[in-house]
Amino acid sequence: MIIDKLYKSVEEKGFVCVGLDTSMDYIPENIKNMSSSVEDIVFEYNRQIIDATYDITGVYKVQIAYYEAMGIEGLKAYSRTLKYLRDKNCISIGDVKRGDIANTAKEYAKAHFTGDFEVDFITLNPYMGYDSITPYMEYLKNGDKGVFVLLRTSNPGAKDIEYLEYNNEPMYYTIGDNIYKMAQEIIGECGYSSLGFVVGGTYSEEAKEIRERYENSFFLIPGYGAQGGKAEDIRLYLNDFNGGVVNSSRGIITAYKKVEGGEKKFQECTRDAVLKMRKDIYGEEKLQG
Repeated sequence: MIIDKLYKSVEEKGFVCVGLDTSMDYIPENIKNMSSSVEDIVFEYNRQIIDATYDITGVYKVQIAYYEAMGIEGLKAYSRTLKYLRDKNCISIGDVKRGDIANTAKEYAKAHFTGDFEVDFITLNPYMGYDSITPYMEYLKNGDKGVFVLLRTSNPGAKDIEYLEYNNEPMYYTIGDNIYKMAQEIIGECGYSSLGFVVGGTYSEEAKEIRERYENSFFLIPGYGAQGGKAEDIRLYLNDFNGGVVNSSRGIITAYKKVEGGEKKFQECTRDAVLKMRKDIYGEEKLQG
């Protein structure tokens, strides 16, 4: 199952999830000067990031909005990036946050689990109801695809809806409990389900309860670094540094901007940012062990 592959990847390469939230504003000028094609420029930037980090990165998350905003050439770069990840035997998450139902959801599943935009995992928004999740289950039960459903996100606005009281607790627990029941149908040999959750790492208060309540759910954990998630908080969502992946986007892919002459050392700066993140979350004791 794909969740077993992800578990093994984290075990071997670590929990870092590099977010390829690629904007033209992030790309070094020397890469921009290599071509007049947006597709080629964006792909080359992503390729250099992947080449610099694939041996120390458990998974890559590609945020489709950045590519959609660049039009057809952006989507071509998105597709090429996903193919390159497959060629490097890397695991991909398409951060698409779809949330529709019935035939529309089936078409979204087909679009992102097959063809030009094929990925290993996608993100889903459950707020239209649980029938916005079920159309994807066929792919999950086949074993080669997975999903991360928004549970409790890292943005301040999460409290507008996710934290509304329902059954004497935040509403995200009711949603989580029902999806967790669905997830039990697709447990891998590693003990985790291919139907996991997006759990923001910026609120540590509920971390212990969330991890214990959804013990065999694999987490996609955004919020580290730029959004304020600290290493000690992130550790609470992991099980011996597995059972989840921790995303960082700008903190890694624009790290070169913080270094004098960084444009010429783009790949080195990118790799160093991943290593620094690993060291921060693992801690000295784990790294030495």
